[in-house]
Amino acid sequence: MDPIVVLMRGFVVDFFNRHDASICRELMTADYTLRVGDLVISGRDREYIPAVQQQFDQFPGLGMTVHGLVVGDDRIALHFSEHGVSGGPGGRSACWSGIALYSSNGVQLTGCVAIEDYAARRRQLTTGVVDRIDSPMAAPWDTMSASSDPDAEALVRIWLAQPTSVPAVGVIYDDEHLVASTLRGFEVTETEVTDMFSAGSRVAFHMRQLGHATGEPGESSLGRPVTLFSVGIVDVVNGTVSGGRVIRDRAGLRRANSVVPQEDVSLT
Repeated sequence: MDPIVVLMRGFVVDFFNRHDASICRELMTADYTLRVGDLVISGRDREYIPAVQQQFDQFPGLGMTVHGLVVGDDRIALHFSEHGVSGGPGGRSACWSGIALYSSNGVQLTGCVAIEDYAARRRQLTTGVVDRIDSPMAAPWDTMSASSDPDAEALVRIWLAQPTSVPAVGVIYDDEHLVASTLRGFEVTETEVTDMFSAGSRVAFHMRQLGHATGEPGESSLGRPVTLFSVGIVDVVNGTVSGGRVIRDRAGLRRANSVVPQEDVSLT
C-alpha cells in the first residue's frame, strides 16, 4: 500500500470515523495547515484538533464515506461525504459532499485544502429531508499511485478558464444530481488555479474565482467584489474533460451576497 494511502486510511478510519484525535499526532505534522476558502487553520494541536472536536460535538455521530481517491507523488485527493445528526439523536440529519487535496512529506500529512457543500447541508437541516449518500468506493485503500500527466493538467486549466456556463459531459456540480441546483448571484471576472496535481488522466484542483455579486431579490449586494472557491476531481478522456465532481463554496458566496448567519465550518 502506498504510504500516503496508509495515512489517508488512518485519517478516515481511525481519526474521523472513530473520533480519536490522539491518532493525529501520528498522521500529521505539528504545523499541519488546513485551508477552507479564506479560513486558515494552522497548527495540529493548537488549532486543528480543537476545531475538529467542535465539529464532532455538533454532530456526535458524524461519519465519513469515501467515494473516490486520486493518488499522486506525495499528494492525495479525497472525494467524500460526511453525514450525521445535528445535536445527536432526535436532531435533523444531513449528508453533504466534499473534496480535499492533501500534501505529504512522505511520512506524515502536512496540509490540506478543501471545500465542502455546506449549502446542501443547510438545505437538509432546514427542510428535515436528508439526501441519499452517494455510492461508496469499493476499495479505496487499494488505490495505486500514478505518475502525473502535464498534458492532462494543461487541458484542465484551459477548461477551468472558460465561463462557468460551459459544462463538461459527466461533470457533476455540488448537489445537482439530487435536487434542482444552480449557482446564483455571481459573475466571474478572473479565475486562478491555486492547487493542482494529476495521477494519470485524473486531475485534482482547487481554484479561486474573483468577480462581483449580481444580487438576488431583496439583496443589496449588487456590484460588490466577491470570491468563489471551488475544488474538483475530473477525468481527461481523449483530450477532453469528461466526468468528475466539482464542489463550490456556495455557502460562502451566499454570505458574500447577503447578511446571513455564519455557517459553521466542517474540518477535514
